[in-house]
Amino acid sequence: MLALVAIVPSAPLLVPELAGPAAVEAEAIRGAVREVADQLASAASSWIAVGAADLAGGARGSIDYSGTGEFGAYGVSVPVNLGKKGESTGSQPLPLSMLIACWIRGEVAQDISITPFVVDPEASPAECAARGRELAALLSATPEPVGVLVVADGSTALSSSAPGGGLRESAVELQQMIDTAIAAADCEAITELDPSACAVEGVGGRAAWQTAAAACTTPLAAKVDYCAAPFGVGYTVATWTPVGCPPVDGGAR
Repeated sequence: MLALVAIVPSAPLLVPELAGPAAVEAEAIRGAVREVADQLASAASSWIAVGAADLAGGARGSIDYSGTGEFGAYGVSVPVNLGKKGESTGSQPLPLSMLIACWIRGEVAQDISITPFVVDPEASPAECAARGRELAALLSATPEPVGVLVVADGSTALSSSAPGGGLRESAVELQQMIDTAIAAADCEAITELDPSACAVEGVGGRAAWQTAAAACTTPLAAKVDYCAAPFGVGYTVATWTPVGCPPVDGGAR
């Protein structure tokens, strides 16, 4: 049973050891992420983390991932894990999206377990819809409340110093469409995002958002906690709550 969807960035800068003390712009993002993670932990004791495989050399399809990982490839070997129920004997390294999900879990609730649900970043909307139906089936088959943590980034071309080649108005327009859709929990608009346009503008989270949107089969109430691009990349922190579910108090755990 779906309890809550939390949407967060797939950004290494969330981890203080990776960003360093000079990245003060990250403090607001971290605060918002912690807030929605607390809400997710209050809503459910098990999470399904939805995120893209690493684009360069990332594994595709159903993979038996390792239950542990670390951020050594991003500068500091900060260890993370999927939690007790998420332990695995697999050998495939966790992609960045899952490392971020594990780090968030470790920050807010050691007793939470995570099931990775990794999608191909280049999957077509139809393929994302199929994966979304798989996710919906997992949720409906579980009588206990389950939280869905969607780890995904927006465009990489939202400022003059953005990593995607600087500021592009086309990227800004696309990001505004994405932000509007997330803020309204408009799953139909998300499923209609154009893969080619997203690829051109560096929207790495398109497949993860489309998969999560396809899995949501009931009306949702949306709340945005953070929406900005301080480093030229679109970062959104939000929650979608199934209509009819009571609001979750992040401090209730």
